[in-house]
Amino acid sequence: MQQNRLFDDFARLMTDAAGAAQGVRREAETMVKAQIERMLRDMDVATREEVEVLRDLVASLRAQNDALTARVAALEAAPEAKPAKASSKAGGGASGGTATA
Repeated sequence: MQQNRLFDDFARLMTDAAGAAQGVRREAETMVKAQIERMLRDMDVATREEVEVLRDLVASLRAQNDALTARVAALEAAPEAKPAKASSKAGGGASGGTATA
């Protein structure tokens, strides 16, 4: 009977020790997490939400850039055809003004 009581006391001691160890582990995790969060705040690191907003913004700007690149290419190609029209308009306007005078 003494052995049973000894084993019960030992089991209770181990259970209490395991509970205390888990409490220490939780406390250590909390302290480490708080320290890491403080360090990240001090380092001014972007949050996940900020990174996602910036990623969406960059994608939008890339699309706008592609559209503007295509527009510039079209505008650069257009003046090659326009000088003939511009000279005929200039000539027609000058001769039209001379004809009425």
